[in-house]
Amino acid sequence: MLHEKLLCHRSKFFRNIFYKEKGSKDRHFGLPEEDDAPFRLFVGWLYADTVPTPKEEKDLGVLFDLYMMGEKWEIKKLIIDVLDSVRRWYHDTDTWPSLRRVQYIYGNTEAESPMRQLLVSCVARMLVLGDSMPAHWEKALQRNGQLAVDIILCVQKWHFEPQNVPDAREESVVPIYEEAEQKNQVKQEDDAEEGGEGEQMEDDVDGEEYDDEEQQYEEGEQEEEGDGEEEEGQQIKMEDGVDEE
Repeated sequence: MLHEKLLCHRSKFFRNIFYKEKGSKDRHFGLPEEDDAPFRLFVGWLYADTVPTPKEEKDLGVLFDLYMMGEKWEIKKLIIDVLDSVRRWYHDTDTWPSLRRVQYIYGNTEAESPMRQLLVSCVARMLVLGDSMPAHWEKALQRNGQLAVDIILCVQKWHFEPQNVPDAREESVVPIYEEAEQKNQVKQEDDAEEGGEGEQMEDDVDGEEYDDEEQQYEEGEQEEEGDGEEEEGQQIKMEDGVDEE
């Protein structure tokens, strides 16, 4: 049970629900898709005007759900309060948004969502100041082009001074080549390791079957060698014929 005037004062969404028709006596509205935990936070915020501060990273999940309630129900104050709580958590813990948190927000909000902008801005700083691109972020950016574009647009807004941004046109290309060569070597080693693990797994599972196939392969190879000798002889005859001509 919530106070009608307080709820409708906070939310444009609920004003449209309960005051859409004059003289309406319907004062019930179902929320079948909302979970209990974020809704309890919403009721607490509605009466106390406060959002709880997360104590650990897992507490962010229910805050993100509360935030999406704010967007769905068009409650500006709630959106700002949750944004600030999330911002303070990452600042005070000196951490960055995890990939799964970013993906969750991207999967449940629109392109203009303020929470998207907050998380993307944090991730952009993490990637720009990092020594290398984390592998899981690299794969995510390859799959999600919109996330990659949003990060680039965010960095552009920072308006770096030209002297603080490297200019590849004025530098040696040797480091570029060496870096590419090193990445290629690492990739080949990783592919070799994955291939070795796959072969070992097949040997363990299909050992007896593999032995039979190997024996058949050897017998077939011997037959192919015999055919190969015959083909080589024919080729030599043809070449001899050319010499004689």
